[in-house]
Amino acid sequence: MLFSDFAASKLAVRLPSPIEPFTPSWQGADQVSLFIKRDDLIHPIISGNKWRKLKYALDTMPNDTKHIVSFGGGYSNHLHACGYLCHKLGLQFTAIVRGDYSHSLTPMLKDLHHWNTNVEYVNKLTYKRRNDTDYLTALRTRFAAAYIIPEGGSQRAALKGMAELVEEESSTHFNHFLVPVASGATLAGLAIAITPQQSATGIAVLKGQGYLESLVKTFVGLPTAENNWYINHDYQCGGYAKTNTALQNLCDEMTNEYHVPVEPVYSGKVFLALKTLLARGHFARNSRILVIHTGGLQGLRQV
Repeated sequence: MLFSDFAASKLAVRLPSPIEPFTPSWQGADQVSLFIKRDDLIHPIISGNKWRKLKYALDTMPNDTKHIVSFGGGYSNHLHACGYLCHKLGLQFTAIVRGDYSHSLTPMLKDLHHWNTNVEYVNKLTYKRRNDTDYLTALRTRFAAAYIIPEGGSQRAALKGMAELVEEESSTHFNHFLVPVASGATLAGLAIAITPQQSATGIAVLKGQGYLESLVKTFVGLPTAENNWYINHDYQCGGYAKTNTALQNLCDEMTNEYHVPVEPVYSGKVFLALKTLLARGHFARNSRILVIHTGGLQGLRQV
């Protein structure tokens, strides 16, 4: 049995996630067919793209791995998922966190401490070295036999997990996909898996025009593949984890009126973009659009 299969069974992961029709009373919504891929329902904690990214990373770990090390901010959904996963599977976990939250723990960090995570706070200069060969070698020396997972779980093994999303439940029936973008692997996995006749739009959740595109291109690896994807930077609402009244109202509307809980860090910005783009007639009439709900609902606890 693959380790990922063992983990999925142990954690009671729910796959495939359901695809639900979405019929909001928004201007322009009646001109297209909307659906939501409810990856937020994969698991109460390791939901959305976090499980899909981690799944094949688990299978690339050496058999003697007892310790996982990864990186993120004080509200990181990725670190939260890794911490819970390691806690349930009996693995040691070290979270290298950007910034010192030792005197003001976030809800996510409180969870990590509850799950016996080794939390190390580093300054921004050190954190910028998270992909440097020398820095990673030093970490492997400090943490013998540790398996290091990049920030956000974004590594080549993650692309296979994201591609499976397209293969589930006849996703080929859709001609457009909408997904949040932060570290690039989710959009890259979609771009690789969809057909040339389909397209994927990434909604940037942080300030990073050019930078985010470079991340996706690095993962995709084929210049011609960018013909079926692009990133819209108009809805990051001031930057990562930043919000405004329109975004907060949209999150409330999705949760209370349409019974689809979303948070303002990732999925909320995707639905804000969708509502605005529909009103502008951005999508061709009769388009079939699949919005990817990437989970991360623990983000509701930070705003």
